[in-house]
Amino acid sequence: MIVTALNQALPNGRPTPLLQARDLTRVFRVGGLRSRKHLHAVDEANFVINPGEIVALVGESGSGKSTIARLLAQVYPPSSGEILFEGTPLSSLRSREDVLAYRAAVPMVFQDPFSSLNPAFTVAHGIMRGLKLHRHDIAPQDRPAEAERVLNAVGLSPASQVFGRYPYELSGGQRQRIGFAQALAYRPKVILADEPVSMLDISIRIGLLNVMTSLRDDQGVSLLYITHDIASARYVADRMMVMYAGRIVESGPVEDVLGSPLHPYTQLLVAAVPDPRAELAVTAEMAKGEPPKVIDPGPGCRFADRCPLAREVCRTTTPPLLELKPGIHTACHVAADDHGRGAESTGGAELGAKIARVAA
Repeated sequence: MIVTALNQALPNGRPTPLLQARDLTRVFRVGGLRSRKHLHAVDEANFVINPGEIVALVGESGSGKSTIARLLAQVYPPSSGEILFEGTPLSSLRSREDVLAYRAAVPMVFQDPFSSLNPAFTVAHGIMRGLKLHRHDIAPQDRPAEAERVLNAVGLSPASQVFGRYPYELSGGQRQRIGFAQALAYRPKVILADEPVSMLDISIRIGLLNVMTSLRDDQGVSLLYITHDIASARYVADRMMVMYAGRIVESGPVEDVLGSPLHPYTQLLVAAVPDPRAELAVTAEMAKGEPPKVIDPGPGCRFADRCPLAREVCRTTTPPLLELKPGIHTACHVAADDHGRGAESTGGAELGAKIARVAA
């Protein structure tokens, strides 16, 4: 059975993480049955999601963010490494009961709400079906009240106005809120939110982000928020992980990562955020080099071909993810050398000077 370990603690006194990835790797064979080529979608990812926090996973398209979500949701099995839920490896879940219990505890909200809503049935049908499947603690006569509760919790109040409607009768924002309501009905521990606001108008995105923070603050639910939008990640997240070409290259508290990024890729992501005061967008640095190689990649940093600070060691040795500042983990030879010398982020200053010259 799945072990509930929220009250257990690690030797350092911190609570056991809800979700933990250890050297999580997923490789896909490409090019046909006889092909020996492999796409490294996720390589040796290590991270935790703790109780009561929102963790943002950011990076450009194709970096492996959604693959991590699908690994955590057990859509894909890992090629290697392991996932632990409340200290229990998912590989130990054998019975159908345990698998259903895990999927209820770690549900997923998709980018396209139509992926999780059946257009042939009403809103009520989708939520009630989930309650019947996953919430055996609720008597059949009490399910409508629970469905109303979760709809109100995500801002669809009064619930009676949407209960009998079909998905096509609702706006995109309402459909996405229903996706969160369906997940909340399972009484989850962690919600995997894969680009949940990217298909919505900018004017209504803030409402969904506020729903996510209320789920954390009022319902005690943790979230993995997958996005390419740094601004929304900064608004909603407690911690951030930056992913590039299948590898996590930087992680830490969101304000520390974005306020003083150590990895050149994170610095370039921050520099690429539109600034109405800037005379010219910083595009030259981002366009430098070739797209990352994720099919049978060799050793070395996968950002090296695009990095303005790359050295020979960057092309021959894969940088480990090290804690270079308290709580900040970075996989970068340049940043590690700067930290070792005790310098005040020499690499960041050098890159800042390059960006300033481009924008001048």
